[in-house]
Amino acid sequence: MSEIPVDPISTLMARARAAQHVANGYDQLRIDDLVAAVGWAIIEPARNRELAELAVADTGIGDVDDKVRKNGRKTLGLLRDLSGAKSVGVIAEDSVRGIIEIARPVGVVCAITPSTNPGATPANKIINAVKGRNAVIVAPSPKGWRTADRLIGFIHAQFDRIGAPHDLVQLLPTPVSKQSTAELMRRCDLVVATGSQANVRAAYASGTPAFGVGAGNVAGIVDETADAEAAAERVLRSKTFDNATSCSSENSLVLVAAVRDKMLAALKARGAVLLNDTQKDLLQRLMWPQGKLSAAVTGKSARVIADTAGFAEIAAGSPRILMVNEDGYGPDHPFSGEKLCPVLTIYTADDFEDATRIVGRIYAWQGAGHSIGLHSAIPERALRLGLDLPVSRVILNQAHCIAAGGSFDNGLPFSLSMGCGTWGGNNFSDNMNYRHYLNITRISRPIAENVPSERQIFGAYFDRYGKS
Repeated sequence: MSEIPVDPISTLMARARAAQHVANGYDQLRIDDLVAAVGWAIIEPARNRELAELAVADTGIGDVDDKVRKNGRKTLGLLRDLSGAKSVGVIAEDSVRGIIEIARPVGVVCAITPSTNPGATPANKIINAVKGRNAVIVAPSPKGWRTADRLIGFIHAQFDRIGAPHDLVQLLPTPVSKQSTAELMRRCDLVVATGSQANVRAAYASGTPAFGVGAGNVAGIVDETADAEAAAERVLRSKTFDNATSCSSENSLVLVAAVRDKMLAALKARGAVLLNDTQKDLLQRLMWPQGKLSAAVTGKSARVIADTAGFAEIAAGSPRILMVNEDGYGPDHPFSGEKLCPVLTIYTADDFEDATRIVGRIYAWQGAGHSIGLHSAIPERALRLGLDLPVSRVILNQAHCIAAGGSFDNGLPFSLSMGCGTWGGNNFSDNMNYRHYLNITRISRPIAENVPSERQIFGAYFDRYGKS
């Protein structure tokens, strides 16, 4: 007789494995019903708003209306991406190469989720996981636990409608601790970690295969050909969304000198305020009182930050973002790093080449591998940035934080987990999607032999350098 597990993690894992065994027998139609059930659990308007309000109330981070939009838009976009996608059985055949691909589950997924998105990020990971016939156990941040618990309660109610086992989606019990999260990571089959770099490093050190995200610290370039009014509108839309809690929100804006005055005027016309040097120093003390970003500003509005910093006159004007000038990089210049609030650092460049060099210096300090924004009438410059800078995405003439994670008007996959490649310490550079939650079995059939001649392989080399 097998021993009954008694500790909470063993119990969670045993139940998850039993439920995953059931899901392993589902066909594609049944799996797509699961996906739709999870999606509807968070998209339904009343539930969506309840989750958004709970998230802001418990974490003190972000904006309720923006979280409602994020929960809805990101989930709807993901469901669009998954519509018609094969994730059960044979998913691809290549008769020329004699290869058949079969989708297989990874098993039990441990989903590490942050306090910045305690509703949207778990939903995104759960949908991708169940699309691959996996079970998933969510390990939320302590402040986001109640939101994740409510979300999973909504999901279970939808599972009841379709007769699916609750244990396909479970939650690490409260109080969530580093120890319980580490034990869950150790026992599951795949870890997907979004949030702090400490969480990502812990996932990589768990001994379990893991996907983790890189650090955010996005920079944007506005060159001399840009439409300043359109660029300012995009930047403000991006930088103010959910109080700039997204890793894809701009933290620095590099303005080519020829467009600087026009761009700053356009930003100011939309509610941005450029602080003077004295105000910058005061804000720096508030934001990094002991060298670490303070919770007093994280996810707060520009008005609240200005009020907390003692800028009563600025706060009275309800600013949308606060801006500071900067010309340095690294730990002695904290405004060159990620801020997780509507504070935007302004750099000035002589020309586009100089702007590229400035971004390179910023990313040498923080943010390498994530992405860069470009506002320009010369689209070829986006290609140059992609060739020259350590970035996984170049976002051209779009609101960066909305575009980088997939949007209805670009071709990137909808995701809340952004791979940053080896530049950012990650093993992938994609927007994480359902294929990352699959094992792929490949059947190889014999095909007509294709052995190249020496000339086919070495001909061009010999022509250039001779044969010796």
